[in-house]
Amino acid sequence: MVPQHGILLAVNLISDHFGPLVAKVCECLLRHGALQLPEIVRRVKLPRGQVKNTLLILIQHNCVQAFSSPKGKPDEPPVTLYLAIFDNVLHRLRFSKFLAVVRADIPESEDLIEGLLQNGRLTFDQLVERTISKVQDGTTRREEIRLNFNKLVYARYVERCPKPEPFFHPLGDEEQTSARKKVPKTVEEVLSLVKKVIDIATLSDPERFSEIPYSMEDASNANVCPPKAVSGAKRKHGAFEMDEELNSTIPENEVLWRANFEKFIVCLKKKFCADRKKPKLKVGTHTIWESFFEANLTDKDTNSVTSSINGILEKLGQKEGGAAMTLDQITKVLEELQCTTSTDDPEAFTFDLRQMVEACKNEEIESLVKMTYGQEAFTIFRLLAQGRPVETDQIIDTTILDKQIVHSTLYRLWKDDYIDTAEKVGSTPGTGYAQFFVWRAKNTFREKHIDKLYHTALNLRLMVNCMAELLLEGSMDETKVKNRKNVLILMLARHDDSVMLFHGF
Repeated sequence: MVPQHGILLAVNLISDHFGPLVAKVCECLLRHGALQLPEIVRRVKLPRGQVKNTLLILIQHNCVQAFSSPKGKPDEPPVTLYLAIFDNVLHRLRFSKFLAVVRADIPESEDLIEGLLQNGRLTFDQLVERTISKVQDGTTRREEIRLNFNKLVYARYVERCPKPEPFFHPLGDEEQTSARKKVPKTVEEVLSLVKKVIDIATLSDPERFSEIPYSMEDASNANVCPPKAVSGAKRKHGAFEMDEELNSTIPENEVLWRANFEKFIVCLKKKFCADRKKPKLKVGTHTIWESFFEANLTDKDTNSVTSSINGILEKLGQKEGGAAMTLDQITKVLEELQCTTSTDDPEAFTFDLRQMVEACKNEEIESLVKMTYGQEAFTIFRLLAQGRPVETDQIIDTTILDKQIVHSTLYRLWKDDYIDTAEKVGSTPGTGYAQFFVWRAKNTFREKHIDKLYHTALNLRLMVNCMAELLLEGSMDETKVKNRKNVLILMLARHDDSVMLFHGF
C-alpha cells in the first residue's frame, strides 16, 4: 500500500510532466489499485476517450501496466485491467541521476538514454531520427548510433519493453501459494499484485537484452565489420544472443525499447554505499575502496559487490599511488572494510550491500530520534530497536539513566508511535505476583518515516515550482530566485537518496 504522501508526491510529478487530467487518472489507480476502463471513467468523471488517451500516455511512459484477467465465469472473455506502477512514477525524480550514471560509464550513449527517459518508449528508428536531428553537421551515421545503442543493451541500461497485456489469474496464483504452505514464511516471498504483474509481463533475459542485429549490407556500406559484441566492452551478464529466426520475425522498427530502471537503481545503490563508507575510511584506503567497486565482476546479484583481486589491482594501477601498493596491504584493507572472500572464487572479495543498507537505515532513524528527542531517547531507542521486548527496570539498568527520565522518554516515544508497550504479569521473590511493562520498537515506525520522507520531498518540489513561477513573473530579484531554486533542487536530489534508502534499495 502506497502511503498518503507518496501518492500526493506521485500525483505532483505526473501533473508537472503531463498535466492535471493525466494526474487525476494516475491518482485514481494509485488509490484504488487495478481497475477496468469503465470503472476508471466512473471514478474520475471524464469522457471515455479522454481517459483512454491518458492511459496511453501513462503506459507510454511506463507508469501503468495493462493486463488481462478472467472475469469470473470460465466461458466469459477476460477483461483488461490497468495498474499504476508507483516506483516508476517516483523514478521520474531521478532522471538526472540516471543520465549521470550513463555519462560516467558510456558517455557516447548519453543522448540515446536521454531520448528514452524523455519519451518513455521508442523504436530504434525513432531514436535514430531523434539523434540525427540533434546533430547539426549531420555527420552521425546509423551504424554509429546502432553501436552506441548496443553498448547500452550490453550494459543493461536499456531493455525491450514488457508484454503489452499479459494474462494474470489471481486464483491460479493463490493455488500455487497454497501448494507451498509448508514452506517457512522466512523463505517464501510475499509478492504484491504490482510485483506479480510486472514479473509476468517481463520478457526472458535473452529477449529482454537482445541487441539489435548488424546487417552485413549496412555494415559494409558504413565500412564497419559486423561485430558479435561491442569492442572494448566487457560482457558482464553472459552473452545472451537471440535466435536468428526469432530476430527475423520481429522487424527492427517495431520493437519498443525503454530505460531499465532496475539497473540504474542498482548502480545508485552501489554509489550510495561506496560514498557512505568514505568518511569512515582511513587515510590512503580511499583508492582501494573505489577500485573495489570499479572492478565489480557482475551485476546479477543486486545485494552484493564481488571483485577479483586482479581486477582491483588493475584499477588501482590507473590511480595515483595505487601501483605502489602491495597485495598484502590491499587484502588487509579489504578485510578491515568487512569484505569477505568469495565462496565461488577464493581470489575474489565480496561486500554485502544489504547489510550496509540495513545499517544505514538504522543510523538514519536513530539520528532522527536523537535530533527530535535528545541523547537519552537515542540510547533507549537503540536498545529497543534490537527487536526483543525489554522491561522498564531493565532499560534503566542497561542505559544507566535516571528512572524519571526513562519514564518520561518512553512516554514521548510511545505517544509518537515509535515504540509499543505491553503489560505483563510475573512473579517476584517474596512479593508473589507483580505487574510490569515491557517495551519494543514498533514494526511500523519505518513506514511512518517513509511517509514523512515523501512529505518532505513533496514540499521541496512545491517550493521549486514556486520559485519557477516567481521567475516567470519577474517580480523579484532574478539572481536571488535562481539561486534559491538551485539550492532547493540540490536539497531535493540529496533528500531523494534517503527516499531510495528506505524505498528502492
